Amino acid sequence: MHKIFVFGLSESVLPSQVLQQLTLCRHIFATPRMQTLLNGHSGHLHNISPLQKAVDTMHTLLPSSNIAVLASGDPLFFGIGKRLINEFGQQRLFFSPALSSIQRAAALFRVPWDDATILSLHGRNCSHIPGRILQQGKSFLFTDKTHSPDRISRQIKDYLQHIEEHDRLAAIRVSVAENIGTEDERIYKGSLTETAEQRFSPLNVMLVENIRPSNIAYRLGLSEEDIQHSRGLITKNEIRAATLHHLRLPETGVFWDIGAGSGSISIESARLNPNLTLYAIEHRPEEILNIKENVRRYGCYNIIPVHGLAPESLAPLPAPDRVFVGGSKGRLAEIIAATASLLPEDGRIVVNGLTPETINKAPGLLRQHGLAVTTATIGVSRCDEFGEETQYNPITITTGHKECART
Repeated sequence: MHKIFVFGLSESVLPSQVLQQLTLCRHIFATPRMQTLLNGHSGHLHNISPLQKAVDTMHTLLPSSNIAVLASGDPLFFGIGKRLINEFGQQRLFFSPALSSIQRAAALFRVPWDDATILSLHGRNCSHIPGRILQQGKSFLFTDKTHSPDRISRQIKDYLQHIEEHDRLAAIRVSVAENIGTEDERIYKGSLTETAEQRFSPLNVMLVENIRPSNIAYRLGLSEEDIQHSRGLITKNEIRAATLHHLRLPETGVFWDIGAGSGSISIESARLNPNLTLYAIEHRPEEILNIKENVRRYGCYNIIPVHGLAPESLAPLPAPDRVFVGGSKGRLAEIIAATASLLPEDGRIVVNGLTPETINKAPGLLRQHGLAVTTATIGVSRCDEFGEETQYNPITITTGHKECART
């Protein structure tokens, strides 16, 4: 049975043991840059990009010959290894790793990396990169032409300016290692503002060192007193917990909190699901300030405050997986019409109603757009240490669910 030999490289020359094993392979797949290391080799050279075309060619060649693949660093660490295993199975693959680019960059930066978060943005679509980075103390990033160090720094800078967290903006440090192991190797260090004005080689590893956000031991259970709000305008603790239950938030994706108020639903959601991107949409300037304060207070950098009215302010946002409507300014029909069609299968819209108008209209509006509807009415009654009872107005939670298509 012929095999695929996958060699990780970390130098600008091929090690002797790799050269020896390459003699067993009639076909070699590599980038044009790595192919220059193979002068004099008798094997047939193939470009590794585009990857799907290369994989198709490997399937054709493998029955009759061994194949070599040259990759950078460790092919099984955010590399080509996973794709090859999925295509050909473990038994037909042999891996010989080198030091990963993260290891080499950490050595060049003189920082430990065992406590770092590692993110690969290479060829990926990430809706809110600052939210992924700012929640960590130390982040190594694999970048690409779209997500270059200068653009990433600019996005983080713009976000921190948006939420008015100027101390963190000034404190964050960025390091970039370019063209590691080549004659053009360069180490850069600077602030976010400085890095945003630089340009970098496409071959780089980025490090963002952040003041780690303070955290509290529990993910759910902030009280009304814990959350900055105005004039008692905040979703009660018990209603908040029930609302999150009905939302069934996904681990990742996009959540729209419409009529966010102080952002209490967004804050609890963001802390429960740190990889979720949340848009807190609110038209009152004083509440936008409260949302920003709560984001800073709890390090919920996966929340993006949006100052405006729905549905007009929704158009530029990425499509939601979940929608919560806590306030509609009498435009519930327009909001549901603008959001229901954007939901993926299993998506949800949750509407909290206090007034008879919202309670009566929400189920029918959600059904008009093909959603399965359930309602639950919750009354909250609290007793203090002296047994004095306080009752609050009941809230009706209406949930519209876009059911999965039956096959």
